[in-house]
Amino acid sequence: MPSLDRQDNVFVLDLGDGENRFHPDWITAVSAALEEVEKAEGPRALVTAATGKFYSNGLDLDWLFAHADRHRDYVVSVHELFARMLSLPVVTVAALQGHTFAAGAMFSLAHDFRVMRADRGYWCLPEADIDIPFTPAMSALVQSRLAPQTAHEAMLTARRYGGADAAAAGIVDRAVGEDAVRSTAVEIARAQLNRAGDTLGTIKARMYAPALATLRDTADPLG
Repeated sequence: MPSLDRQDNVFVLDLGDGENRFHPDWITAVSAALEEVEKAEGPRALVTAATGKFYSNGLDLDWLFAHADRHRDYVVSVHELFARMLSLPVVTVAALQGHTFAAGAMFSLAHDFRVMRADRGYWCLPEADIDIPFTPAMSALVQSRLAPQTAHEAMLTARRYGGADAAAAGIVDRAVGEDAVRSTAVEIARAQLNRAGDTLGTIKARMYAPALATLRDTADPLG
């Protein structure tokens, strides 16, 4: 399960050491950690990271297929998690040490910055290949955070981007060696500590107002 640590004023949220799929319990734990970071006072920033082969492999499809009657509520909870990260009033950095797929890739886009391992691992939106269309809110999130041509390619072709390609496409901000992923993310976060607070939250809320409105719309989350 996810765990939250604090290194001076940088919170580090470790998402886990498995596939880190979006099981309801996992979503609850991550949301609670984000609430703790949001309610903290003073200079602070947030890094999310993971251990092992995956940063996150996205939705927990096994759980979802076993609980089809809860599909709508589950999607709403995923959208809420994306919205919370996108609007968090602290600078957020995702340290992508492993595969970052589907909803995991979308979650990374909800961060302010991304650092990815250069030599191994892929960032990918595989929905076109697995016959699962993006919800309107997911589409809004991706298109609000990527350049139009990159969003078009990533969403329509399910391309798997390695670290260098992801950096060239503007999906991630830095591609570095395996041992430097987390430390580089912490370094970026540490440089932004003093920007935490209401003003930053307002800037994010206004910058991403259309995407946030769609993410928070519970009337028809599946489209």
